[in-house]
Amino acid sequence: MKRTALIAAFLVASIPAFAADNEATVRVGGQAMFPSKTIVANAVNSADHTTLVAAVKAAGLVDTLNSKGPFTVFAPTNAAFGMLPAGTVESLVKPENKATLTKILTYHVVAGDYDTSTLRSMILAGHGTAQLTTVAGGKLWLMMNGSANIAVKDEKGDVADIVIADVHQSNGVIQVVDRVLLPG
Repeated sequence: MKRTALIAAFLVASIPAFAADNEATVRVGGQAMFPSKTIVANAVNSADHTTLVAAVKAAGLVDTLNSKGPFTVFAPTNAAFGMLPAGTVESLVKPENKATLTKILTYHVVAGDYDTSTLRSMILAGHGTAQLTTVAGGKLWLMMNGSANIAVKDEKGDVADIVIADVHQSNGVIQVVDRVLLPG
């Protein structure tokens, strides 16, 4: 009887820690994303973001995206990087192109925590368009694409859709997009 009581007590004591680690509300790239982890700590587990993670490492931005934030990251998938001209990614991750890679990656990051509810409110207040300034100093424009989806237009005029919304992190939120956003 004592053994059963000890096991039960252990299990009850373990539940809060286990539950806290398993509070994932969204799956990205086949993996659970945990709101208690940083942007980088979650992104490294997503099979759909291996190119982005490699680029973040090559640009030396891991520490920045692990910092307090908050940040909103418009995170392109591997398929989005695959839509770039052949050889682009391979060229960008070379050490001599670090400045260009950093500019492109920080163009995907906005200071602040912008979930889709906030973005929709901004779009409504802006009569159909909202503008955000990226960490790189560039502009992104957001608009509705249908009744629920939000689209993001870059300075080149290309438009990405948010395909997985509101992936909350301890230091911000990830909005997964289907295109690489490029500064002008």
